[in-house]
This record gives sequence, structure tokens and C-alpha cells, in this order.
Amino acid sequence: MAQGYEINDMAKEESWRMFRILGELVEGFDKLSGVEPAVTIYGSARLRPHDKLFGQTEEIARRLGEMGFSIITGGGPGVMEAANKGAREAGVLSIGLNIVLPAEQLCNIYANRTITFNHFFVRKVMLVKYATAFVIMPGGLGTLDELTEVLTLMQTKKIKPFPVILFDSRFWQGFLEWLRHEVLSRAFIDEDDLHLLRLCDEPAEVAEAVQRWYVKHEILGRRAVPVK
Repeated sequence: MAQGYEINDMAKEESWRMFRILGELVEGFDKLSGVEPAVTIYGSARLRPHDKLFGQTEEIARRLGEMGFSIITGGGPGVMEAANKGAREAGVLSIGLNIVLPAEQLCNIYANRTITFNHFFVRKVMLVKYATAFVIMPGGLGTLDELTEVLTLMQTKKIKPFPVILFDSRFWQGFLEWLRHEVLSRAFIDEDDLHLLRLCDEPAEVAEAVQRWYVKHEILGRRAVPVK
């Protein structure tokens, strides 16, 4: 009998969990409606303010903001903080989509529109849904997860093929070589999948690539896989 009660309690908890997920989706849609055009910037939360990459991220966000793009990040420290700081300097919406973690992650002080999520997958929907370009700064497992998810959504035509810009070609070189020599060579992906990626090494290149696509649907920057 006790086991029956336990099963019923678990079922009720799962039902309420569905409503909490739905509530997070509704809050995200309400708060982010009308933020377009926007660019989502991904990258490591462990980046320190004195790092050169912090200043480059800040400049990228500021340049994009001066062109009229809202900036969306995961709301935390590191690359996210730098991007939100650049957006605030440009006077545009600086959006931070924070996540509740076991080691609490506080939203950085530069985001002027924030949402805190409990569920990673809801947060990831919001990071993608309102963006017309994605800038992938150096990062770790979370950044790789976000990069590959964006590429998969484009590969499967679930979202439009917006620019996906990898910043710092030296950092991404090994990953791209592995994709070319191990994954592409075994036909696990198509060459066109890698044509979605562009490499940039200067903040001005990133801003120009996004602007060029937005105006003419062309992307500047070096292809990750050269056209044959």
C-alpha cells in the first residue's frame, strides 16, 4: 500500500513539473518578445576580466550593439559578463538568461533584462529562438554543447541558417581538424554542415560578418572548410 502512495506522489510531482516547465517557457516568451534583431554570444563562464578575450568579447558586443542588435547571453560571469557589459555600453538591450546551478551562478550586473531558469533545455530554447546570429567564443563543455546544438538545428532545418561565427581560429583549429579528418571523412556529416561556420580573429570581422548577412544574406570570414 505504501508503495502505491509513493508511485502516486511521484506521478503528481511529474505532473506539476510539466506546469513549472510551461511557466518558464511562457515567462521567456513574454519577456523576450520584441528583442529582435539580436545576437547570442556563447563562451566560457571561467574567463577572467583581465584576460585579453574578455576585452575582445566586450568589443564585439559593443560593436554589434552600436549596429542595433540586442545582445543575449547566459547571464553569468566570464564571456557572458563581457558581452553584457559591451551591450550596456552600446545602450542596447543586454539580456542575461541565467540558470540555477548547484554552485549558485549569479546574474552579472551588466544585464538589464534577466530571466533565471531551472531547466537547461528551456534556457537553451530562449538563447536560440530570438537570435539572428551566433558568436561562439572560446569555452568548455557547455560552449561545445551550445555550438553543436545550434548546428544541429540548422542541419535539420529546424531554424534558419543564421551566421555561426567561431572567434579565435587558433582555439578552434583542433576541433575543426577533428571534424574534417575524422567526422567528415567518415561521412557522419556533410561538407555543407561545416560551411555554416565562419572563423574570425578580430572583433571588427565579427561585426562585419553579422551586418553583411543581415543586410544581404552573405557571410564574410573564412569558411571552416574551404569551398572545393
